[in-house]
Amino acid sequence: MADEPLVLGIETSCDETGVGIVRGTTLLADAVASSVDTHARYGGVVPEIASRAHLEAMVPTIERALKTAGVSARDLDGIAVTAGPGLAGALLVGVSAAKAYAYALNKPLYGVNHLASHICVDQLEHGPLPEPTMALLVSGGHSSLLLAPDITADVRPMGATIDDAAGEAFDKIARVLDLGFPGGPVIDRLAKEGDPAAIAFPRGLSGSRDPAYDFSFSGLKTAVARWIEAKRNAGEEVPVRDVAASFQEAVVDVLTRKAVRACKDEGVDHLMIGGGVAANSRLRALAEERCEKAGIRLRVPRPGLCTDNGAMVAALGAEMVARNRPASDLDLSADSSLPVTDPHVPGTQGHGHAHDHDHVHEVSKENLYP
Repeated sequence: MADEPLVLGIETSCDETGVGIVRGTTLLADAVASSVDTHARYGGVVPEIASRAHLEAMVPTIERALKTAGVSARDLDGIAVTAGPGLAGALLVGVSAAKAYAYALNKPLYGVNHLASHICVDQLEHGPLPEPTMALLVSGGHSSLLLAPDITADVRPMGATIDDAAGEAFDKIARVLDLGFPGGPVIDRLAKEGDPAAIAFPRGLSGSRDPAYDFSFSGLKTAVARWIEAKRNAGEEVPVRDVAASFQEAVVDVLTRKAVRACKDEGVDHLMIGGGVAANSRLRALAEERCEKAGIRLRVPRPGLCTDNGAMVAALGAEMVARNRPASDLDLSADSSLPVTDPHVPGTQGHGHAHDHDHVHEVSKENLYP
């Protein structure tokens, strides 16, 4: 093995087939095959369609990544894959592919956590993560504040969404406004032409007695939908750009305020923001403004690394190899509700390497002939 581990990462937690290859903290390839256009007609991700799309895209996407990186599969030091959380069927496709490649190539397998991967991807852009790292993760399925003293072994939840995640709220308001799916990019674009102070939408869980770090966007979503409905019922035109800007401001105001507060309370002098919603331009601008005022250094990966991708999985896998974390066993299962406190799924046998062929055969027999 070279000084820096060469790792391939596979990400299939939702609707994008991502395959990344990294050497240490250097990104060599980031190949993505998205099925988002197929889901758009349904107004959201359809799990069965996503799973089938992953099946079709998996091998071509892996081959494309290897070609882009200029490496052979045999050169790899490990295979990393998102084991959870995510859509069960989609995860199974990625985990099955990773196990097949690990077994065929006789390489160690690392089942890693989707959320921890979103944090670790920042190493590919801004170098090694400070320890501890405070991370605000915002996506279609998650809005979380996490403290990570060690991204490979110790990730602590500070706060989370108790109802709709931020990205989910963007999608639902876009649907009410007939803007299509996904909602985040189009609302971000329209909001730039609107007035964020035009409508006083509520800020969820912002009272003095509310949980300091938890989020709630369900009330905001309902308030915006009712405001739009009232306008339409009165026969008035809905000012779409002002609604988009005011709604977006309500979301990013709460996210950034709570994240900065968590940094101050924990004595952490930097903040990392990741997840698909981290591509939002207003979130980035307000976070920069508030962090600068509070003396906190902000780290946000470029938009392409914020959305789901294989590079983030490979980045965490490379960190696992570099720190000699135990590999996963080849009977690794997908876990749709894998807790963020488990950055990876270590092998139960204490080795987890692909060369344990007898173990694989036993597992296969158990699965095929119960």
